Amino acid sequence: MLILISPAKTLDFTTPAECDRFSQPAFLSDTEILVKQLRQLSANEISTLMKVSDKLGELNAERYQAWQPSFDNTNAKQALLAFQGDVYQGLNADSFSRSDFEFAQEHLIILSGLYGVLRPLDLIQPYRLEMGTKLTHVKLKDLSANTLYEFWQDKLTQAINQQLDKLGNPIIVNLASNEYFKAVQPKLLTREIITPIFKDWKNGKYKIISFYAKKARGMMSAYIIKNRLEKTEDIKSFREAEYSFNDELSDGNNLVFTRG
Repeated sequence: MLILISPAKTLDFTTPAECDRFSQPAFLSDTEILVKQLRQLSANEISTLMKVSDKLGELNAERYQAWQPSFDNTNAKQALLAFQGDVYQGLNADSFSRSDFEFAQEHLIILSGLYGVLRPLDLIQPYRLEMGTKLTHVKLKDLSANTLYEFWQDKLTQAINQQLDKLGNPIIVNLASNEYFKAVQPKLLTREIITPIFKDWKNGKYKIISFYAKKARGMMSAYIIKNRLEKTEDIKSFREAEYSFNDELSDGNNLVFTRG
């Protein structure tokens, strides 16, 4: 299986990484193009572009000024350990063995607005740039794309297909948010796509509750990695945090898991 997940806004670059292995992102030259453009923006323009507070605008302006194209484990951190949002709390990479990291490195892809495609052990420096950001909000020179979707989609789709070929064309498990999966071109992917969906019982019906669903997507990712799953039927045995497969609500390649 090849798992797709989203990045996180919350980052941790202060806690030392337990894993000593690291790798380099595949599209650093493209990342550098974006960074050079973002460096031309003031903190206020970044706030407008990203729709964030003035404080976050200043923080990210500083991040882009400090960004360096030369990555090592003194100025960067492995993506899977740097991201700390809800998905990554559920994934709990701190519990991974060395062999889990090795398996994840080949079977997990993180989609990123700044880096395009990240493997778990790829080094990243602090940033914030959501995939849904519209580049037309401010004037960014020398970019042929109006959105990050346009900037990345061909490269992302090609990178995923290359990894599918490398792994012998496994099933794609889409655990990314809609915002990030839109950056991929599903019709051009060479394998079947399975999308697990997590719902909780609330007010008399099953609903997707964002916080719980994100955490469950992380738990599902860890479940696949730790158990080295290969088949769709294997996913249905997921029982973490009281979720269980709901055959009645599932439809085709959309596998629904419910609790409550």
